[in-house]
Amino acid sequence: MPSFLCIASYFKGNDFLRSLKACGATVYLVTSQKHSDKAWAKEALDDIFYIQQDEENEWNMEEAATGLAWLMRSKRIDRIVALDDFDVEKGAYLREDFRIPGMGQTTARHFRDKLAMRVEARDAGIPVPGFSSLFNDDMVNKFIQEFPGPWIIKPRGQASATGMKKVYSGEELWEHVHTLGDKRHHFLVEQFKPGDVFHVDSLTVDGKVIFSRVSMYLATPFEVAHGGGIFRSATVPFGSDLEKKLIKLNEDVMKAFGMKYSASHTEFIRNHETGEFYFLETSSRVGGAHLAEMVEASSGVNLWSEWARIEYAVASGKKYSLPKIRKDYSGIIVSLARQKDPDISQFNDPEIVWRMQNNEYHVGLIVQSPKRERVIELLDNYAMRVQRDYHASAPPQAKPNV
Repeated sequence: MPSFLCIASYFKGNDFLRSLKACGATVYLVTSQKHSDKAWAKEALDDIFYIQQDEENEWNMEEAATGLAWLMRSKRIDRIVALDDFDVEKGAYLREDFRIPGMGQTTARHFRDKLAMRVEARDAGIPVPGFSSLFNDDMVNKFIQEFPGPWIIKPRGQASATGMKKVYSGEELWEHVHTLGDKRHHFLVEQFKPGDVFHVDSLTVDGKVIFSRVSMYLATPFEVAHGGGIFRSATVPFGSDLEKKLIKLNEDVMKAFGMKYSASHTEFIRNHETGEFYFLETSSRVGGAHLAEMVEASSGVNLWSEWARIEYAVASGKKYSLPKIRKDYSGIIVSLARQKDPDISQFNDPEIVWRMQNNEYHVGLIVQSPKRERVIELLDNYAMRVQRDYHASAPPQAKPNV
């Protein structure tokens, strides 16, 4: 019976924990002390441990390693699984320290560090927007000359659109870089290419992508985070050249980045001017913002549960097989709300298969239909009603809200 230590500095992954326990594994969870009151699936846990985070919501990894060493005096740990973007490096650190199989620190960089992602993709021949590190002044000036603005200055280690800054001139770029001070090496600059943004949510086993679902953001994460928009996404047409292209690009990324087995969430942009696709970023975890529920509504595949089954199969030397896959269309809409507990009973279409619950000042719905046109019709209609009756916006956060 394999033993797993699951790391979660956010409150997420209960389906993973339950699925892992259902497989027969011993399951331990380590999370931040601030999440001790959350509704963790304790029925699926053999034990739970808490770590005190600092003012930056970071863990002292030497203390974490000391705690794990103490645990391993009496308990066997066969695998370590990081349940969120911000835990990938923690998991890699502990695996390296205790020589536990799985993704090490170098490969983990490909799935956490936006600069490492772009270098690895470029070297593998995968198209990426023009980019530069901020290490060297001359290199930054050369980038400004070679790639016309506007540009996006991005933190290398944050998730989604957190901490990004759009700039329109070299003077503005340097002005912002100077505000970063001694932290500037933690950032990169990238040419801004307006376009449609897509996400591919997938599962990989033995280095092969065995499941993919391709969707398109109807409002990009950057627009939502920085413009106060309403988050929407929907499945792309099945069997289309668009779907085939993005499935192939995702497979290329997973191969180039050394993915062996995991769930992943990868984003691409289609340039409005040229129609060319560019790789944006990837991650070795289930997509956030309830995209897992949207994928499940479309496919019948619960990414959290299947990821757990993959981890168990690899650890126990067993063969993994996918459940039956459906091909329905689904779409999601999520927004900040003016009301603490918004009443969304006005939304009563039979296509609604999920409603956001127990999330104050938010409204969210997922719809499912055999016809994509119906999904888009509903999302457009809901966006107008959400804007009118619920929507609120907040200034972009420099740091994630944990």
